[in-house]
Amino acid sequence: MDLYEYQGKELFRRVGIPVSEGRLATTPGEARQAAEVLGGPVVVKAQVLTGGRGKAGGIKLAANAHEAEERAKEILGLDIRGHVVRKLWIERASDIAKEYYLSLTFDRGAKQALYMFTTEGGVDIEQVAAESPDALVQLRVDPLEGFHPWQARRLVYGAGVSDPSEQKQIAAIVGKLHEAFVGFDAMLCEINPLIVTPEGEVKALDSKFTVDDNALFRHPDVAEMRDLEAADPLEALARKKHVTYVRLDGDVGVLGNGAGLTMSTVDVVTFAGGRPANFCDLGGGGDAQGVVDALSVITQDPQVKAIFFNIFGGITRCDEVARGILQALGEMSLELPIVVRLDGTNAEEGRQILAEAAPANLRVSPTMLEAAKLAVELAA
Repeated sequence: MDLYEYQGKELFRRVGIPVSEGRLATTPGEARQAAEVLGGPVVVKAQVLTGGRGKAGGIKLAANAHEAEERAKEILGLDIRGHVVRKLWIERASDIAKEYYLSLTFDRGAKQALYMFTTEGGVDIEQVAAESPDALVQLRVDPLEGFHPWQARRLVYGAGVSDPSEQKQIAAIVGKLHEAFVGFDAMLCEINPLIVTPEGEVKALDSKFTVDDNALFRHPDVAEMRDLEAADPLEALARKKHVTYVRLDGDVGVLGNGAGLTMSTVDVVTFAGGRPANFCDLGGGGDAQGVVDALSVITQDPQVKAIFFNIFGGITRCDEVARGILQALGEMSLELPIVVRLDGTNAEEGRQILAEAAPANLRVSPTMLEAAKLAVELAA
């Protein structure tokens, strides 16, 4: 679950990471009131769950409350990479002497938390990694050993921070970032930029915070931060139905049983010259209700022109999945062309069941590639 900047900063504040004072606003009038309370110049920031706000005009400086209200009028309703701005964070403006970058994420390959730190802040970390890899210091934290202060010092010295006061403040923030990462079951805690003011104060000017969905039961207060209105409507519907679904931009609906197989199906549709409309995982089962729930989500997408079922029978046999598909289609009125590929346990029996009782819009294909090609052809 991705958090808005103001929510991530609230979690930073709880662990002691210094952040600028700010207020949330949803109307121009609230933006004006927030600026009046904060006093002095403020920054009006669009709150959207995507990057590129600055380039899209979603971050603007206001010298006073009146200007804050005018900037809010300009930003509210703005479309930033498909995300409509409905919330603003009005923050006291900060003078910037230096910009650093600091993040802590999860390295799946090493199965360890990974720190990244560089003195080249304020730009995309991918750009730094590509253009100045030597400027990026990386350090992994073994979960069995935990975090130790020497790791923070290694990051600071490795990046070439020379000012003693900055070294001390950044090292403290590094430790607190790990506290936030572990304490809130995060997948990513990013500060870009981590600034140094002309007075020498180091603080987080931005926050990118992602929490593991599977751990939200341990953090009911964080779970309440989820903005259902900001989520893709289809993904929100899928979440209610307990369907693993990610919307893409193609026209071939993809449905598989198991995340690995479904990801492979998305790839093979692309290889066959098509464009997948979604990633939809049935999980290990293939019962009728699961198929109905998945189809009810997929068919809500007007871009979908054909549906590709890719099923591998393991614990759940293919004949059971075939009966589930037929029962589901019997409960729904679905005219879209459907291609089914069955393989694994009782695959032949499953194909026979579909061949004898399937509606005219359902076709069975023996291999993944042939099924993908047929689905792409039917979608066209």
